[in-house]
Amino acid sequence: MRPEALHSLFAEVETLEGVGPKLKRPLERLGLARIKDVAYHLPDRFVERRAVPDLDEAGVGENIVIALTVREHRASSGRGPFRVLAEDGKGNICALTYFGRASYSARKALPVGERRWVAGRLDQYGQMLQIVHPEHVSEDSAAPLGHLREPIYPLSEGLTQGRIASLVAQALKALPDLPEWSDPALVEKRGWPDWDDALRIAHREKSEAALDRLAFDELLANSLALMLVRASNRAQRGTPLTGDGHLRDKLALPFALTGAQVRSIGEIEGDLAQDAPMLRLLQGDVGSGKTIVALQAMLVAVEAGAQAALLAPTEILARQHHATLMKMARGTGVEIALLTGRDKGRARESVLMGLLDGSIQIIVGTHAIFQDTVEYRNLALVVIDEQHRFGVGQRLMLARKGRRTPHTLAMTATPIPRTLTLAQYGEMEVSRLDELPPGRQPIDTRVVAIERMDDVVSAVARHLEAGAQAYWVCPMVRDNESDDLAAAEARYAALKERFGDDVVLVHGQLRPEAKDAAMERFATGAAKLLVATTVIEVGVDVPNATLIVIEQAERFGLAQLHQLRGRVGRGEGKSVCLLLRGNTLSETARQRLALMRETQDGFRLAEEDLELRGGGELLGTRQSGDTPFRIADLEQIQRLLPVAHDDARLLLERSGGAGLSGERGEAARLLLYLFERDWGVQLLRGG
Repeated sequence: MRPEALHSLFAEVETLEGVGPKLKRPLERLGLARIKDVAYHLPDRFVERRAVPDLDEAGVGENIVIALTVREHRASSGRGPFRVLAEDGKGNICALTYFGRASYSARKALPVGERRWVAGRLDQYGQMLQIVHPEHVSEDSAAPLGHLREPIYPLSEGLTQGRIASLVAQALKALPDLPEWSDPALVEKRGWPDWDDALRIAHREKSEAALDRLAFDELLANSLALMLVRASNRAQRGTPLTGDGHLRDKLALPFALTGAQVRSIGEIEGDLAQDAPMLRLLQGDVGSGKTIVALQAMLVAVEAGAQAALLAPTEILARQHHATLMKMARGTGVEIALLTGRDKGRARESVLMGLLDGSIQIIVGTHAIFQDTVEYRNLALVVIDEQHRFGVGQRLMLARKGRRTPHTLAMTATPIPRTLTLAQYGEMEVSRLDELPPGRQPIDTRVVAIERMDDVVSAVARHLEAGAQAYWVCPMVRDNESDDLAAAEARYAALKERFGDDVVLVHGQLRPEAKDAAMERFATGAAKLLVATTVIEVGVDVPNATLIVIEQAERFGLAQLHQLRGRVGRGEGKSVCLLLRGNTLSETARQRLALMRETQDGFRLAEEDLELRGGGELLGTRQSGDTPFRIADLEQIQRLLPVAHDDARLLLERSGGAGLSGERGEAARLLLYLFERDWGVQLLRGG
C-alpha cells in the first residue's frame, strides 16, 4: 500500500483527462502507466524559437514565430502539396506548405484575409520562403509566443507532441508537496531546486541543476535501499557452513586453481562460516573459472550436511552447468540433479522427492527450482548465475526457501565498472576473478571489411574442413526493411547453401525444443557451424569451436563484443575472432574495434566502454552491466553516485539506523516508494 501522500502520483494514467483505451496503448509502449511515469517522462531536447516582426528579420533554417495575413489557398494536382500563401507586414510572401490530409485542417485554420500567428521552421523552396507544416497556428499571439521554447518528448505511434505536453501538464499539477529527503546543506550547496520544482523546470528548460537534482534523488533511493538490504541481511540468522574438504579433495579439476580463484574461495569460505547469511558477488572475466569457484562453495555446504542450488537464467545454460558440474564432481559421490520448466511427470516427481528427503545435495536449474511446489530438506546456499538477469526483489524471494536465510553467491560474466558495481550491487561484497587459467592462448582478433565477405566464408570453409567448429553471430533475427542490420535467418540460409546440414541456427525466438536440439548438435560436433544472435553471448562452452565471426561488429558495445569473443579460446588450441565491420564507422565504433584488437582484459574493456559511451548513450542490453535507473545517465552516475552513497549513509545514521525514524527518515520512506525501491521499506517491516 502506497503512503497517502503519494496516492495522486500512483493513480492510473486513465485518470488523466483525454486518456481512453485507444491512447492507453501507445502510452504503455513508452512505459507510462501511472501519473508518476508521465511526470518523469522528460523531454529529449528543446526547440528554441524567436519572435520576428517580419520575414526580413528571420534567417533560413531558423525556428520563428511571426504574424502573417493569409492571401491565397493554392492546391496542387495529384499528390502535390497544399500551399497557403501569406504575407508579413512588409508584403513579403511566405508559403505555409501542407502534405496529405493536413490540407483539410489548414483550410479551416487559415482562412483567406485573416491574420494568424504562426510558429515553425523557415526554409526556402526555389525562390520562395516556406514553413512546412507549421507547428502552431493561432488567432492571437498568446499560444505561439508561449512556445518560444518548446520541449520535444520521446513519442510512440499514436501520440503527438501536443498530446504528451497536455498530459505532462496535468501530471505536474498532481505533484504533492513532499518533505525534503536529501541533506538540506547539500541541496543548498549545489544550488538545487526542491523536488517538485526540479520536475517542473526540467519540462520547461534544459537545466543542469534540475536534472542533477532528479538524478540524485533516484541514486539516493537506490543507495538507501541497497544499504537497507545489507542491514537486514546482517540482522538475519543463517546457517554457518564449514566443511572438512573431503569432497573438494576428490574434484577432477581441468587445471590448477589461479591465485584469483584461491583468493575468492577463501573470501567465500569466510562468509559461509558466519551466522549472518553471505551476500557476495563473484565477478569473473570470460573463461576465468567462475563455475569451479561456485562448485567449491556448494561442496562446502554439502560437506556441512546441507543442500545447495545453482540458478541459471536459461535452459541452455542450466543444462550446460549441470553437465560441467557432473564432470568435475564425478569422483565425489555427490548427487547433482537438473530441474527446468520442461521437466514433467515421473522425472520431475523424482527430483522433487530427492530435494525434500535430502538425497539430492545439489540442484541446478532455471526459476523452476524456486516454485512454490519445490521444497528442500535443508537449503543453505543459493548460487545465481548471470546475476544481472535477477533483481534485488528476486534475490529476496529466493531467501525464503531455506529453514534459515540461505547464503547467496551471485555471479556475473560481464566485468562491470566499479561505479556501476556500486550502483547495482551496493548491498553485496564483491570478489573479482581477474586472472585466466594457465594454458589459455590469446585470441587472434582481426577487423575485416564487409566487402571481404567471400574471403571470410572461404576461411570458414577451410576451418571446418580442418575438423574444427565455428560461430557466426548476427545482430538481429530477421531482416527489417527500415534497417540494414544483418539478420541471422538470412545468413543461415546463405551459409546452409554452402555447408548444408553442417549449419544450425539458434536465436531467442525459436521454440525451446528447437533451440536445445540445435545446441545439442553443435555441442556434440554433429553440426560444425552455429549461426546465432547474441543468445550465445554467455554460457556456451564448446572447446572445439575456435573461430567466431561477428557480423556488423560496430553495432555492439565493447562488453558485448568481449563476451561474444569469449565463446572461443576455451580449449588449448589457437582461436580466431573476425570482427566483420560495415562501411560507415563512427569514431566511437573505430575506437571500440581498435581496443578489441589491443586487449583481452574484460575489466579494462568495461571501463573503456563506459568512457566511450559517456552520458549521452544509454546502456544497451548487457552493455557494461544494466543500470537500474530511468533518470540518471552514465555521466551523472559517475559524478553523483558517490555523493548519493555518502548522503544515504548519513541519512541512516541520523534517523535511527535501519528504522528510518524522524522527519527526514519518514521523507526517505516516501523517496523509496517514489522510485519503487519499496522492497527496502518492506524489509524494515519484515515483509
